[in-house]
Amino acid sequence: MKVNHRIDSRSLWMTSILLTTLMAGCNSDNNEPAQSTPIIISSNIADLTLDVATNSQISVTFSEAMDTATINEVNFSVATGNEAPIMATVSLDNASNTAILTPSNDFTATTLYTAKISREVKSALGIPLANEQVWSFTTAAAPDTTAPSVKATYPLNTEVNFAINRSITAEMSEFLAPNSVNTSNFTLSNGITLVTGTINYSNTTVTFLPDTDLETNTIYTATLTTGITDLAIPANALAESYVWSFTTGLDAAAGPYFVNLRSAGNMAILSKSGITNVPTSNITGNIGASPITAASMDTVFCSDITGIVYGADAAYTGSGDSSCFAGTAPDNTLVANAVLDMGTAYADAAGRTTPDFTELYAGDLSSQTLSAGLYKWGTDVLVSTDVTLNGGANDVWIFQVAGDVLMADGSSIYLTGGAQAKNVFWQVGGGTGAVIGTTAQFEGIVLAKKGITVNTGASVNGRLLAQTAVTLDQNTITQPTQ
Repeated sequence: MKVNHRIDSRSLWMTSILLTTLMAGCNSDNNEPAQSTPIIISSNIADLTLDVATNSQISVTFSEAMDTATINEVNFSVATGNEAPIMATVSLDNASNTAILTPSNDFTATTLYTAKISREVKSALGIPLANEQVWSFTTAAAPDTTAPSVKATYPLNTEVNFAINRSITAEMSEFLAPNSVNTSNFTLSNGITLVTGTINYSNTTVTFLPDTDLETNTIYTATLTTGITDLAIPANALAESYVWSFTTGLDAAAGPYFVNLRSAGNMAILSKSGITNVPTSNITGNIGASPITAASMDTVFCSDITGIVYGADAAYTGSGDSSCFAGTAPDNTLVANAVLDMGTAYADAAGRTTPDFTELYAGDLSSQTLSAGLYKWGTDVLVSTDVTLNGGANDVWIFQVAGDVLMADGSSIYLTGGAQAKNVFWQVGGGTGAVIGTTAQFEGIVLAKKGITVNTGASVNGRLLAQTAVTLDQNTITQPTQ
């Protein structure tokens, strides 16, 4: 299903769901789901979405396994105004915990609809939703006839030295029909035999999890077939099979599974509240802000950036040169969705459980060398002197920090042993956020609940993804090599 022109409230609506997710508990790749109140973690049609295709189905994914008997037309409905709910059928895809409402007829064009899910919907453990869920959307003038497509893959096509114990992932252009995502339509082969594994589908992400480690130094080919379809009626299938190959290395990766940034990974800097800059900075990569006006990035000039400035509106002026700016449809939708994906990534990083290290060094990492793993602190984390992250090219570090990350002037984070900035994730939950000192050198991807401040002359090899503002001062910001 193709949905265009999602406006700011989509991000706000989904952000509230993500915050609830953090409170209720979130499971990682390797942990059993928590027994908690079920919540909605995603929907293909969010609150106040415009231009919903008239031949759409509505999908809603829950945080855990649900009671099939409670997923029905009474408890999940859609109506216009004060009229009775439209005729529809409701089903549950147990593999993805996704309820799907299928209208008996196309929606009426250019019409406001309201969807409701009642508290009678319960988890498999019999626990109801905390509140009735209500949201609205407006239909477009026409049906969806656009085929879904592949936006990105992990690993990349022709990538080498891929870790033998990692999953294979594809990011799709839209939500899919969950029952079309299976081992027949997503395959992995070493050229001789098919690899056995499990398929996971969540939002727009399709993942193949091999049952055992892959063979070393072997070329593998992944294939998504035309059996994969979207949620339109009739369904639109992939236009053609999508095929990509990669070569494994000799080693397994250490540390947790990486945090999937989705479309937020297309940004070197991303903010909800604006990006300010004292020139001249040197930014390599795209930047964006939403839902705040694009004028909030006016102090970042086109001469400061090798990339594109994405805005929620057309208000960016910069230094008078706006040749680097994109702020009209569909680019404003692109940045709004990137902000949404930033929130999803934050929730993922914050929700990982069973850390390898808890309260290590009481949060003072100065002069320490850290191996790959999941680290957790309930305090601030301090970097007063140099810190080294030592590990292989596929190893992953996730730092869960309840407080702020405070990096002293002149300090550095070093990556050794082949470690890469793209695999280092700093989830920062403090009221200030991340503060990188004057002339400091920072490595990794910051996912901040609040702001990120990069002081005079500091450099960052990574991404700055903030749920409030990003502040720069004559900095060098370089997005990591993928």
